[in-house]
Amino acid sequence: MAAVSRNQQYRESKMPFRRKTMPFKSLWTFAFIIFTACRCFADDDHEMEEFLKREYSLSKPYQGVGSLGSSHWELMGDAMVTTDQVRLTPDKQSRQGAVWSRIPCHLKDWEMQVHFKIHGQGKKNLNGDGLAIWYTKERLQKGPVFGNMDNFTGLGVFVDTYPNEEKQLEAQKKRYTPRTQRIFPFVLAMVGNGSISYDHERDGRPTELGGCNAMVRNLKHDTFLFIRYIRRRLTVMIDIDGQHEWRDCLDIPGVRLPQGYYFGATAVTGDLSDNHDIISLKLYQLTVLRSQKEEEEEEEEITIPSVDNIELLRLGQTEEGMSGIAIFFTVLFSMLGCIFLIVIGLVVYSNWNETRRKRFY
Repeated sequence: MAAVSRNQQYRESKMPFRRKTMPFKSLWTFAFIIFTACRCFADDDHEMEEFLKREYSLSKPYQGVGSLGSSHWELMGDAMVTTDQVRLTPDKQSRQGAVWSRIPCHLKDWEMQVHFKIHGQGKKNLNGDGLAIWYTKERLQKGPVFGNMDNFTGLGVFVDTYPNEEKQLEAQKKRYTPRTQRIFPFVLAMVGNGSISYDHERDGRPTELGGCNAMVRNLKHDTFLFIRYIRRRLTVMIDIDGQHEWRDCLDIPGVRLPQGYYFGATAVTGDLSDNHDIISLKLYQLTVLRSQKEEEEEEEEITIPSVDNIELLRLGQTEEGMSGIAIFFTVLFSMLGCIFLIVIGLVVYSNWNETRRKRFY
């Protein structure tokens, strides 16, 4: 799959050129601005180069995958290799499987393009549970977080297909507004430092960095997930509509991930099930031009995964999720409070003025 690039669109001006109404100095200024803008666009397109790293990639024909010593990838649990995909779980209850890289990744900037497929016999909201893409310190550890261990150290990007919390509609209505209620399947990301637990019952809301809905089940066309980590910025995009276009899912600055972690993919089923298939994992090394200031800022070695200003980030998500009714009543009560304070102030001032006036008579 070709590397992602953002196409810059230009519109040609329809205004006819009039020599008499545009002085030479203005014409020169206009030309300089256009030239500078073109250079900026060109720099954006060419400042980054991508190189496929086959030792961290998984693709057909999956030669030797799972066998000792003959592949860079290792299977775990119920995962199995077929001619068309690595099936993490079959469409059966209580299964979990994984595929993990054997080689730690020491790249500073990278992007992972995931070609996957989720399908099964279950109807809407009668399927589960989902799959995850990992970049973590630990590997080959079974657990409750989409088949991986809890309290992990690193990055997890989850394709959650079953609403554990949202199935309790009354509780959902009490806790969330219509604006913050989710449509499943849902893609979200989380950074763990080894002590942060994933809240399975609340679908990861307390620890998520952001996310988006993604209707990925039982589609006839290919579905893709894109994870980029560059200049300590995490970007996740999806291509699930069959239009060969990436759609933004989340974009978080200040994400600090150590080097030397492992890539992996896991999936799990419970009382409900699905086929969770990985068709390819393609990792690209990114070569990025950095300023001297950026180089100095990034000289410090990262040892523990973290996110800058995580409290402000989550506070912003909470405020953004306020409904129109909540905003209306907040503004209304604020105005009433101000009017009340003004009236009290006028009464106090009037009494003080009256007392002051009487002292002079």
